[in-house]
Amino acid sequence: MTHTIRALLGVTAAAGVLALGVPALGAAANASAAAGTVTTSSARSLRLAQPFLFTYTFDGHLKVAGGNFTVGGRVYVVVKFTTGRVAFSRWQTARTHPITPGGAVYVDTTIAAPCAPGTNGYARGYDEVTKRWSPRLPVTICQRID
Repeated sequence: MTHTIRALLGVTAAAGVLALGVPALGAAANASAAAGTVTTSSARSLRLAQPFLFTYTFDGHLKVAGGNFTVGGRVYVVVKFTTGRVAFSRWQTARTHPITPGGAVYVDTTIAAPCAPGTNGYARGYDEVTKRWSPRLPVTICQRID
């Protein structure tokens, strides 16, 4: 049993390295021989990592989170209807996170979730330091029918 769990964890870790670690391995390979010195190309690749968002539902609300923002920088997280009308927005400071790469944000919105399937909006994150937006992430914005 222990052997099976170790093998499963090893396969999972290897998959994680292949999925997430290849760019980091490439950046490490570009590091100069001097310890702690990073070449211009590896610094550029780290700086140009595109910010991203993901969503999840917890405690009856839509949560928007993301990574690859500037650590310590301000991030504007906005959820909009497809028409462009803002449903929710908030400025948040990006912090380090043990799992999410780069500066991470985790925002609890006021939008109820989960709700009926269908995409009627999107979420985006804006890194104030790099002046870069994350790609649009399709979301479902629940609306009350009273």
